[in-house]
This record gives sequence, C-alpha cells and structure tokens, in this order.
Amino acid sequence: MTVTFKDVKADLLDKIAQGIMAPGTLMPNEMDLAERYGCARATVNRAMRELADEGIVERKRKAGTRVRKAPIRQARFSIPIVREEIESKGSEYRYALIDRTLQDVPDWLRGRLALKPGQEVVRVVCMHWADGIPYQHEERWINPEIVPAVLEADFSANGPNEWLLAEVPFSNAEISFMAVEATQDLADHMGCFAGNALFRTERTTWLKETAITFVRLTYRRGHRMTTRY
Repeated sequence: MTVTFKDVKADLLDKIAQGIMAPGTLMPNEMDLAERYGCARATVNRAMRELADEGIVERKRKAGTRVRKAPIRQARFSIPIVREEIESKGSEYRYALIDRTLQDVPDWLRGRLALKPGQEVVRVVCMHWADGIPYQHEERWINPEIVPAVLEADFSANGPNEWLLAEVPFSNAEISFMAVEATQDLADHMGCFAGNALFRTERTTWLKETAITFVRLTYRRGHRMTTRY
C-alpha cells in the first residue's frame, strides 16, 4: 500500500490530538519521518507544509519543526460567483450594469492598492437580484495594468465577478466585514430607506505584489456569511 501525504498528515494529527506529540514538542526531521512511514521525503514535506499552513506546527529553518503551543486558527473564505450563489438557493438570478467608467484612481484607493498618481482604473457599478429582490450591490475598481482585457469588457450582460475569476488568477486576498448605513443612492438600489443598516464586505485581491481589484459588496439587512476553520 502506497503511503500518501494525507496518511502521514492524518497520523501526525492523531498523535498531536492524543498528546503523544504535546504542544512545544520538537518533531522528528523529515528523513526520519520518511523512514518511519516508509515513504519519500517529499511526501512527508507535503504533509508538514499543510500542517504548518493550518497553524498546527511551526517550522523554523535550522531549528526544526515544533507543535504549536497555541495553534493558529485561520478562517477560509471562498470567493463565490454571485450568480451561482443565488441559483444554489433555488432563486432566479438577474443582473444589471449601472455604470462603467475609466477614471484616474481616487486618492483613497491609490494608497490602498499601492498605485501611482494618475494611474487609471476601471470602475464598475452593478446590481444582482434574487427572485426580483435586491441581493447584492457591487462597486468595483479593476487595475487594467494587470488585467488589460478589462479595457474592452463592457459588462453589460455579465458582471465583473465571474469575468475576473475566469480572466486572471489571484495569489492572496484581504476581506473586511462591516455594517453601514444606506445612503440615498444605495437605498434606491437596495429597496430600503436611507439610514437603514446594510451588511458590507470589502475585498482586495492581488497577484503577487500587484493589486488586481478592490470591491465593495453591499447586502440587505439579514445577509449571512459562514465559514469553517
């Protein structure tokens, strides 16, 4: 039977859970573990990398790998395609483009995305509905230096969310969650009153060190997002 990295990872997790490898324990090196499990060192390395990524162990060059005394818990959010999100609830999806402009990057956004003064961005504002009820108001800025195809995209039929995920990969993202009061413009689009509480997420994605997009997604009161860690 071939030993996989999943087998090695599961066994190490089991030993950590049982206290056989207590918090702070220096773990055997990869060569010793490979011999113990009867597998290649690369298999052990993959298992150890996943344990480190999940905050269970801490790896330090020349100091070895130790079981963390306080495991780091990381919540992981997928970036959903809003159309699929709505349709998965059994609702009818509808989309409309509100505005699309090529403009100089606003000062407040330039610092956030580390862009140059006078650099241009594409701003897209659009709405998504579920069964005719306002579901999501999307306001997005896209960096054409890293996604030049955006200069030709008009988004009249489909939103930038799905287009971007198919057009360019991203290496990391930052997501914030907050409550906001509806401005009159938002209230008109979301079918509520100005001053009503709305739920908002703000997300920035990068490809290595270069910003791809910053987006504000605003939902009606009562919207819920769930993750596991």
